[in-house]
Amino acid sequence: MSDRSPAPGALELVQALVNTVDLESGADALDTAEGRARFGLAEADLAGARELRESLRAVLLAHAGHPPHRAVTPLGELLAAAPLVVAVDTADGSATLTVASGGRLDSRVAAAVAQGLVDGTWMRLKACEAADCHWAYYDRSPAGRGRWCSMQVCGARAKMRRYRAK
Repeated sequence: MSDRSPAPGALELVQALVNTVDLESGADALDTAEGRARFGLAEADLAGARELRESLRAVLLAHAGHPPHRAVTPLGELLAAAPLVVAVDTADGSATLTVASGGRLDSRVAAAVAQGLVDGTWMRLKACEAADCHWAYYDRSPAGRGRWCSMQVCGARAKMRRYRAK
């Protein structure tokens, strides 16, 4: 739904995962082999991936100041078992948190969240305020107070509803 540019760096993975389902139509990209391949998922991984997706959505709603869309497993619990490794560059001594061997989705998401925390970008990844949308978007507004994934769609609908209610 969003007309915004993708989230920076590894947060693009988180944004893409959250946006695999269109809440308005019910279409879920993870239902297709192509959609699962994008995230390296087998059919057996679907339940866990969907649980992770909805926990991420709840956190992104919180980033925007909104309550969770439904009861979900806390994201911290889902990422607690994600295998990560601290990689140290021998040339300059810099360190990064990377995915352990296997490249599981939860590990890739945990590494993306960690990198977003270091970069200061994690809190700007949000979910749209519209109840029939909740699309993930990266808030690039100067004040960091964006509310909708698209001003032309969700923002315009919300403003029209308010106007008609008056």
